[in-house]
Amino acid sequence: MPPGWSPEQIAGRLQHDGQALRVSHETIHAYVYGPDGQSEGLARYLPHRRKKRQPRRRRTPRGLVFPPDRSIHERPDYVKTRETFGEWEGDLMIFERAQGKTNVASLVERKTRFAVLFRNNDRSATHLMNVMEPQPQPARKSITFDRGIEFRNWRKLKPEIGTKAWFCDPQAPWQKGSVENLNKRARRYLPRDAPVAALSNREMKSICDRLNGTPRKCLGWRTPTEAFREELMKLR
Repeated sequence: MPPGWSPEQIAGRLQHDGQALRVSHETIHAYVYGPDGQSEGLARYLPHRRKKRQPRRRRTPRGLVFPPDRSIHERPDYVKTRETFGEWEGDLMIFERAQGKTNVASLVERKTRFAVLFRNNDRSATHLMNVMEPQPQPARKSITFDRGIEFRNWRKLKPEIGTKAWFCDPQAPWQKGSVENLNKRARRYLPRDAPVAALSNREMKSICDRLNGTPRKCLGWRTPTEAFREELMKLR
């Protein structure tokens, strides 16, 4: 077989050509990375030319990661109509590759449009969820995400903060329009080429204060900060 063919291609071609010798691609893999194959340097003929075989990863079906009962279509109507306080949306704002894994986590409360932004040093949603924990439980009833893999561990986080999680349809981030709108506003101060890894907590707070201190027509020209505080006062 020509160099550069994968074990799967080799096994498939043998079957196609009607060869008496039939082997599975797993058998070929095992031989290539076994003692005999390594002594002959057979791995150099494979497409990836790795010296050691990478372990196979078990993939959890996306439907099990984000089950149907957590679909945005199962979310109560009062969340959609912004009738109740404490319903949030969350996302990660991604920047140019030079920033590495550093990103900005964004949260917005749907009724008051109150925003929370903070620098996140990896693609994990753990820090994003933990930010909500200090809030009283009635102020954090639910949070809606898209189906990004960074939110795959929602089951571990949900019991810690007592908040229900809902998920958009695949490839439909527009269904969490409040946080998408927040991200658009925040991009005025945090463009994709911003040196986000170098931003201090004070600088991030300044951006949040600016967004939350701007009067909004949808709030009767109150600011998100004013609307959020009014809702917190009702919980006392």
